Amino acid sequence: MVTVIGGGIAGAALAGALALRGERVRLFEQQARNSGGGAFLFIDDRGHRALSELGVPGDLVRAGSYPVAGGLVYANSLGRRGAINGRGHRFWMRDSLVQILREFIAEAGVDTVYGAPITDVTVTERGCVLRRGDDTTVLEDELIVGADGIDSVVRAGLEPERGTEYAGDVVLYGMTSRPVTLKTDPATLHFFAEIENGRPASTLGHIWRPGDPAALWFLRVPREALPGSDDLGRRPIEEWAETITTATPSNQALISAFLETTESVHVSNARNVPLTGAATPADPVVLIGDADHAITPAAGVGARDALEDAHAVYEAHLSGASPAAAMLERRRRILEDRELALRTRAR
Repeated sequence: MVTVIGGGIAGAALAGALALRGERVRLFEQQARNSGGGAFLFIDDRGHRALSELGVPGDLVRAGSYPVAGGLVYANSLGRRGAINGRGHRFWMRDSLVQILREFIAEAGVDTVYGAPITDVTVTERGCVLRRGDDTTVLEDELIVGADGIDSVVRAGLEPERGTEYAGDVVLYGMTSRPVTLKTDPATLHFFAEIENGRPASTLGHIWRPGDPAALWFLRVPREALPGSDDLGRRPIEEWAETITTATPSNQALISAFLETTESVHVSNARNVPLTGAATPADPVVLIGDADHAITPAAGVGARDALEDAHAVYEAHLSGASPAAAMLERRRRILEDRELALRTRAR
């Protein structure tokens, strides 16, 4: 038996893949079966390769996403411009990917318990004890995978001192309430940075396609963290319109188009889960995805990293190797990728 805690991108992909290979898999997902939500994301060729090798049907992937044909384009208020070809990037509404993965686990025969938040995890030498309200489940001598996101209860049980940290930005995600036609290139991920004192004072991103029901946009604003809660959820656009307008003085025409056609924004503190000082992974309880190494969405690789984690644990378990050792190697690769990205940005 394999128990996966968390039915988001990483957990569902892993659970479905193992069940397809004949493994008995139980999945606990705190949300209801038909719940959705979330913003939008971009997954590159590495992430899609992992999806394919985990057995997610390619026709569903193609139907649920579209290629970022124009690549990634950058500009800033000092006049600097640049562009890179997408590395197989596809645009996803997060809800679309989650629904595809829920179909995947249903078809694979995963024993899924929806609407069952795990409230406490106590790790033992042979497994762990899960608590859901008044219910207690003892798991021993089986693989247990914590894929329960940035506020992971499994991580709290394994490493109570390794919590989240504020990444320095408040992030707003918006979606227009009707189709818009913009002067920017379609099917292209656009970034525009306001530069003050040599540093970004804000970063505006957006993507759109002719005929789509909405354009998607986000704004990162470096500032003190939101007080009281890391996630304010959806807020009326009027509450944040002044902040948005003030943060984007060089891009008023574009931001005005978004403000006029957007009814609400999702507002949250960008957070990381640091790998510095993390305990060495140890079987039989392992963490994957955001539960282990969440990074601000600005990095644009969270979903890919989660899928590659799922694939690494999948291969290790089926081959009789150590999933913990596989995740230790994944951490090494992730840190290498992050260092390369920092050097590339510095140039």
